[in-house]
Amino acid sequence: MKRKMIIAGLLTCCGISAQAQDVKVEEPKGKAIVQVFGNFYTGFGAEKNDRGFELERSYLGYEYKLGKGLSVKGVMDIGKSNDVSDYQRIAYIKNAMVSWKTGDLTLNGGLISTTQFNFQEKFWGYRYILKSFQDEYKFGSSADLGISASYKFADWVSADAIVVNGEGYKKIQKNDGLNYGLGLTLTPVKGFNVRLYGAINESGQDGKADIVNMAAFVGYKCEKFTVGAEYDHMLNSSNTDGKDQYGYSAFVSVKASKIVDIYARFDDLYSNNNWNITKDEQAAILGAQVKLGKYVKIAPNFRMSVPKAVGTNNEYSAYVNCYFGF
Repeated sequence: MKRKMIIAGLLTCCGISAQAQDVKVEEPKGKAIVQVFGNFYTGFGAEKNDRGFELERSYLGYEYKLGKGLSVKGVMDIGKSNDVSDYQRIAYIKNAMVSWKTGDLTLNGGLISTTQFNFQEKFWGYRYILKSFQDEYKFGSSADLGISASYKFADWVSADAIVVNGEGYKKIQKNDGLNYGLGLTLTPVKGFNVRLYGAINESGQDGKADIVNMAAFVGYKCEKFTVGAEYDHMLNSSNTDGKDQYGYSAFVSVKASKIVDIYARFDDLYSNNNWNITKDEQAAILGAQVKLGKYVKIAPNFRMSVPKAVGTNNEYSAYVNCYFGF
């Protein structure tokens, strides 16, 4: 009897040991973030003397996964000032955030990426060549200080919410208002996506109007090509009542080979009552992207801008954009 008890105990210990070996422990791991955007450009016609090499932007950072769905990320954004008279490079903290993912729920906090046009930017896929419509025309910021949450209810529907300062990542919090945003993403069939977004950015100042952003995007992506279109509307631009901006963007890209893509995009920006006529425009880009290995991309392209102000000449230019990143 005693011998049987000993054998049973040994078998139990072996079973427990085997189960412990089957449990996979997620080890902490990290990765560096390095992305460099550069280009050479030249104008044509009246803009023929406008040419040069440009290091447009660099992202340097690190992301570390702590395990159990928890991760941290810090990224520096080294770029140029919006002040045309400032030729110095300026460094900003782009991300300083903590993320937690459990099941279908994801939470982010800190200096986080915003959700206003992040989906469209990834769908467009050529951020190093040209920003997505809302980013290009300053409808909002790509990062801000606050919190966000997203939840995947099913394979075909997910929702997200965000609360941030509303002044972007390049400025400290000056006003008391906050920016509240809600988004809905639908995937009724594989590859086909619909994205709806709305946000209110409180002014926090007497006599200043709240900024309201609304956006709708539809896109389809498959192995051979990608096509997308969005409509965007911003009410009370710069917190000024009645100064609205709106417009649309449509793009397509085709995979010509394993290393070559062909892409084209058309943007159209308006302002109500032409209050922003000096900046309203139609813009188009046509080009190709060549992947030189895993980390390097080169993208020659031709661009056209048609200003809507009377008596303003069209602008034509050629670019060769370069990307290095991992």
